[in-house]
Amino acid sequence: MVSKRKRYRAFLAKLTANLASLLFCAMLAGLVVAGLALPTVALTGLGAKAGADTFEQMPTEFDILPSAQVSDIYASDGTTLLAHVYDENRRDVPLSKVAPVMQQAMVSSEDKNFYEHRGVDLKGIARAFAKNRQTGSQEGASTLTMQYVRQVIQYSAKTPEQVIEATEQTPARKLREIKFATALEKQLTKEQILERYLNIASFGEGAYGIQAASQIYFGKSAAELTLPEAALLAALVKAPSRYNPATAEGKPLALERSRNYVMANMVEMGYITQAQADEARTTEPVVTGQRLSQGCTEVARSEIGTGFFCDYFVRWWNDQEAFGANQYERSSRLASGGYKIITSLNLATQQAASAYARSRPGGARTDTNNPKAVLLAAVEPGTGRIQALATNRAFSNDQSGNGANTNRVKRAAGQKGNYPNTTVPLITGGPDVPGYQAGSVFKIFTLVAALESGLPLSFTMDAPQVAKTHYIIDPSSPAACPGTHFYCPTNAGNMAGRYTMWGAFGRSVNTFFVPLEEKVGAQKVVDAAKRLGIRFRADSDAQLATNASQWGAFTLGVSASTPLDMATAWATLAADGTYCEPTPVIEIVDRNGNKVEAGNPRCTPNVVAPDVARAAIDAARCPVGDRSATTRCVGSTAGALRGIVGKPLAGKTGTTDGNNTATMTITTRQLAISGYIVDPDWPMHPNVGNHPIINNAVAYTMRDAMAGQPAINFPGPSASMVGGGGKASAADNKSKNNNRKRRR
Repeated sequence: MVSKRKRYRAFLAKLTANLASLLFCAMLAGLVVAGLALPTVALTGLGAKAGADTFEQMPTEFDILPSAQVSDIYASDGTTLLAHVYDENRRDVPLSKVAPVMQQAMVSSEDKNFYEHRGVDLKGIARAFAKNRQTGSQEGASTLTMQYVRQVIQYSAKTPEQVIEATEQTPARKLREIKFATALEKQLTKEQILERYLNIASFGEGAYGIQAASQIYFGKSAAELTLPEAALLAALVKAPSRYNPATAEGKPLALERSRNYVMANMVEMGYITQAQADEARTTEPVVTGQRLSQGCTEVARSEIGTGFFCDYFVRWWNDQEAFGANQYERSSRLASGGYKIITSLNLATQQAASAYARSRPGGARTDTNNPKAVLLAAVEPGTGRIQALATNRAFSNDQSGNGANTNRVKRAAGQKGNYPNTTVPLITGGPDVPGYQAGSVFKIFTLVAALESGLPLSFTMDAPQVAKTHYIIDPSSPAACPGTHFYCPTNAGNMAGRYTMWGAFGRSVNTFFVPLEEKVGAQKVVDAAKRLGIRFRADSDAQLATNASQWGAFTLGVSASTPLDMATAWATLAADGTYCEPTPVIEIVDRNGNKVEAGNPRCTPNVVAPDVARAAIDAARCPVGDRSATTRCVGSTAGALRGIVGKPLAGKTGTTDGNNTATMTITTRQLAISGYIVDPDWPMHPNVGNHPIINNAVAYTMRDAMAGQPAINFPGPSASMVGGGGKASAADNKSKNNNRKRRR
């Protein structure tokens, strides 16, 4: 039964094909006799096979969607190219920017009767049909207009079935193309059709459209093509893979077709003389075959580490609802939309950050046996624009030469480390990169919360060497008071004494800030961090942040964060409490020259009151060796930085227990930079943090980035924020004198 059905179906298929051929032949005869009057009777049977009642009832309109274009990503100067993003390497150009000889070569190669017919070359179809019947070949007779229609239908396809329908070799598809082509010829001029065809055609080697083909094969624009080059490009459109002149196999075939077919046709049509053809045949075009770089692993300025910035931009784009309903739509739009994107990447800042992340400035020793990750992020206060993202890694998928993973568990599982190549978003964080402990730089959030609670900078409090708090922790923890379940933080060195906020922040006194956090409420401290830009990516951190009443160690930086988070937070303070969402762009322009609003800064003023922000900055000038008229510093943890930068400066160091990480964050009025030194393979790896390395990397990056920039002072806090009448306390003066004695 099955075999009979198969034979019956085969018989029907053969009969249908023969009938279709006969009808198609009758159609052609009618077309030739009647000119362009399409014989309805002859087409009715074939139209039914195509799924339409008659040829005349087929639609004449079809979707012409914009063809995919390359999106270009530039640095903030608007001229330095960073990367190309595309699905198809295509750049549409007007016909006026295509060499006339290229236009002539394409018409001669693909449709000699282009300027005579009205979309359909009837004699050509009849001739091809007869030859195919005689030889069994599959010679086509599609005009340039029909070829363009076929390409457009393929681009407009929304499902795999529609793609197949647009490309299948059936009479139905041919009829559909004929119908659309004749309609299109009534709407567009020949020049418009030729222009569109030249811009949509595939030329192989990843080149779509004549401009991309000219650039890839010859390194020039379509307007500069010579006769031998134009003939070669026209020759390969028929079968781009077979006639690929960039391959040893394809080049002789392409040359033969360009000389003996394309140029011969050009002579026949009167575009060139026989002498010009003979001369051109003696010239072999130099084919470069250079594909256009694609994506963030092929950035144009890899020597300054722009791949990580490019990757952040792409991830930022994919999160923007303005570019589509989901990440797939957004990604597709970037890769096909032909956007010109001017990013916020500042070349001077990026170059400095990349150099100092790699070179260990200021004489800091380099541990080449255990390459630590130096991570730097720079953000502009008041806009949120990211000026630099740098590390001592290369953004590359080729990790074959990477060393062993420093994490024993991962190493045992066969995982390599991330040095020297990685595409992990180490600097900015992501779903699998929650960040790293930042240490005492988090004390800035306690300082802000205390100021918001009404405590002035002159607020004084005793800070013992060991402070007993009411925070409950595991009694077996080394941080627990002996024999209790209470948290008892200690200082890194002998710092016991009575401090104001200036002095405690300048010297980074743990036993001042943990009790201060307890006094104002841990939840208020966590909320201040959120408002300033800290994101809680780790599940455990996010859970604690929702109910932080017992998170006593938060002020010591035990929560995971990234350099971008921290630079954003300090940029918010430097901007008088205006939080700006981190953005990697300055301007986005679509293919039509229209500015896209999604690239504008998104800022929220007064996430903390301006006076609070100014008071916090005033205290933060102490750790880096700077001070204002109201500042009352007592020591510093990185006092040399003000001298290196040479501009008004605020900032803070951070170190975790066991030196798992070391961080440094500084800000001027114009730029905030945060740096971490970590082991990304094993964030809790002990003895990784090295303050000379990270302090100098951040300071020298800021120095170079601020070169030529004015020295803008920070606005001072109000008298109510300062408090205490502006005079130093006796304890502050005593501690200051002791520090001077130690320095002597």
